[in-house]
Formats: sequence, structure tokens, C-alpha cells
Amino acid sequence: MKLSVCTITFRHHLLCFSEIVEWTQRNGFDGVELWGAHARGLMRTPPEYDADWLRTYGLSVPMLSDYLPTDDDDTDTRHRAIQLCRIAQHWSARKIRTFAGNRPSAELSRDERKALARRIGEIAGIVQDHGISLLVETHPNTLADNVGSTLGLLADANHPGLGINFDALHVWEGGDDPVLARRTLADFIGHYHLKNVRSRDELRVFVPDNVYSAAGSRDGMVPLFDGAMDYEGFLASLADESNVEASLEWFGNDGFETLTHDRLAILSHFTSARGGAGSARDRRPRRLS
Repeated sequence: MKLSVCTITFRHHLLCFSEIVEWTQRNGFDGVELWGAHARGLMRTPPEYDADWLRTYGLSVPMLSDYLPTDDDDTDTRHRAIQLCRIAQHWSARKIRTFAGNRPSAELSRDERKALARRIGEIAGIVQDHGISLLVETHPNTLADNVGSTLGLLADANHPGLGINFDALHVWEGGDDPVLARRTLADFIGHYHLKNVRSRDELRVFVPDNVYSAAGSRDGMVPLFDGAMDYEGFLASLADESNVEASLEWFGNDGFETLTHDRLAILSHFTSARGGAGSARDRRPRRLS
């Protein structure tokens, strides 16, 4: 598994990008998933911040995570998508993450579902023209809030450039078994988001209004293997897969410590599942600063 850090973790931190990159390299990660707001801001920084600069650290940007509009004017949507594609190309990112609207699938009529899927397929075409894949995230209150609706979205969009960013916790939140859901959607999955919650009753801690607020609650956000969703079973189902790319999407406090802990825990579980032994370098804790 190639594992990345999400810069959204540091949305309320006073850090420069080079500090995040240096820490990411020191702690054995493979890449940096750029939040769209950060990616746009970095385009105004000195030109040495690009894919070539990042490669000197042995890192890459696997994906930009943004929120492309699905109900704006066609011209505005196209402009926003092309702008984001150019930023992705600056970082040699091969994937762009977005959402399938902002209403639960159960509230949409069949015609509304088809119209939204068609719009997402059109955006996927724009993105594919730039050599990039568009990934729709499995997420509550969207057209991809359960496996059945996600499959319908993919069928209605009917575009080879469209795939899935599989957020395992949100799949579990939607009532599906993440292991079975992954098997069902396997042909479309281009990336994974990994996070956990202490109990199902605390899932509201991840609603956008709370997550993006500096004053929002972080109570209930826990390390990957300390939560209600069974990550041991889920990661075991990935153990024999090659070329899996995933990001630790941590929104809580103590980001450096938690990300370090979770990376080593994932490595340990993958090593056990494959019946091998990790290197001493992989098992040794890293400094946080």
C-alpha cells in the first residue's frame, strides 16, 4: 500500500508546506494528498513548489481533493474543472476527488439521479481530456451514500474516466459492509480514504460544518484501530492487492502523533496479513520534529 498524508489535517495549523513535506518524508509516507484550497494557495507561492521539487523528497501528490460544482452554469463548471486540472498537472497528480452533489440519494427522483450522474460524467470527460481521473467519494448526503446508489451513478454517468474514492468509514456509515462493498466496487476504486470513529453514535463529528470549523468538536475522532469500524478485517481484505493507494484522513487533534501511530499500525497489520516481517526501519518510531 502506498500511503499518503492529507494536508486537510493541517487546515487550522500555522505551518508552511515545506514543513509538512519534510515531516512526511521523515515519517515514511509515500505522498501528500493536497486539499483543493491548499493546492490553489500553493500556486501563488515560489515556483520551486512543484512535482519535481516534491520528487527530491521521494514523494508525490497522488490526488487533489476538491468540490467541483454540479449545479452551476456549464461554463462556470467547465472553467473550474479546467483550472483544477491545470493545478493537478503542476503536481503530476493523476486523480481529482469530488462529491456527487449535496443531497441524500433517497431524496432524489430517478430523473434527478440521472441528470446529476450525467453532469458528473461530463465533468469526468473534461478531466480525462487532461490525462486525469475523476473520483467521486463515497459520502453521506450525496448520490454515492450507499453501494447501490453508487453503482447506479456509475452506470448512468457511463464514463471511463470516472471512478470512486472509497471512504471506508462512510461506506460503513451508510449501512454497507466495507469488505463486501470494496469487492463490489473494486473495478472502479482509484483511491481509499481511511479514518475511524469511536462509536456510530458519534459519526456527526464528521459533518462538514463541524469538521471545517476551527471551533468544531473533535470528540469521537480516534486512531484507525481504536474505533467502531473493523479496520483489521478491512485491511486484511486488501493485503493481497497490488498498487493500492490510500490516504490517512485525520481531522482531529494531535495530528503528527496520530498519523505516525496509524502508519506504523497499518504496516504491522499488512505485514501480519502477508506473513512477513517488516524492516527495523519501518518498525522504529520517528521523531515528530
